[in-house]
Amino acid sequence: MATPTLKIENLHVEVEGTEIIKDFNLEIKGGEIHAIMGPNGTGKSTLASAIMGHPKYTVTQGKVLLDGENILDMDVDERAKAGLFLGMQYPSEISGVTNSDFLRSAINTKRGEGNEISLMKFIRKMDEKMEQLEMDPSFAQRYLNEGFSGGEKKRNEILQLLMLEPKFAILDEIDSGLDIDALKVVANGVNSMRNPEFGCLIITHYQRLLNYITPDQVHVIMQGRIVKSGGAELAERLENEGYDWIKEELGIENEKVGEQEQEA
Repeated sequence: MATPTLKIENLHVEVEGTEIIKDFNLEIKGGEIHAIMGPNGTGKSTLASAIMGHPKYTVTQGKVLLDGENILDMDVDERAKAGLFLGMQYPSEISGVTNSDFLRSAINTKRGEGNEISLMKFIRKMDEKMEQLEMDPSFAQRYLNEGFSGGEKKRNEILQLLMLEPKFAILDEIDSGLDIDALKVVANGVNSMRNPEFGCLIITHYQRLLNYITPDQVHVIMQGRIVKSGGAELAERLENEGYDWIKEELGIENEKVGEQEQEA
């Protein structure tokens, strides 16, 4: 089986007429974990939402190729079926739909008609993954994210990741609001997915998550594009020194789009 690839080429994205992402290029292969870091308002969350097809974000140029096929031509559900997963910064609550019903429906939609997962196999797998994430079994029958704390929502996002087994995951600030114990559990869940058939893009403000999930590459995004890349040591330097040294090195002015990005 060929190694899966996710390739972003010359991507430009607008939000309400303001260009946030500008000539963004990145390639991730199966077996790799990449991290994107950068100051507030530089386009990190915009990038994630645009890749998954949020209607607020308008792609004006470029391609996002999953195994050579441009997913920008696909509807949101088709992107998920093709093997993309987005772990959201602010997961939605859905009243009336239990965690287990949501996940079984999502798995069966991905597998296709005639290839649905059996009920017993689904229950065994869900029990196993919930135990791995130290989630109380009662969460299976609770409505999706309803009444969940911030940390519980983030664990639930990783539960969905483990159950759906996508080709590529984009995790948008999955570490925000987590205490150290929850952070370790979430990181262990992501690390358990590492294999040649899975790639991951982690968007984060903080190096602390990368203490537990060692990235193959770290990229710094400013003014909507990658301006610097390196190994895990780059994240450590950013944690210690901030971003001013990169701005000075590249002659970059202070960011002007932070308000639009945060509102997005």
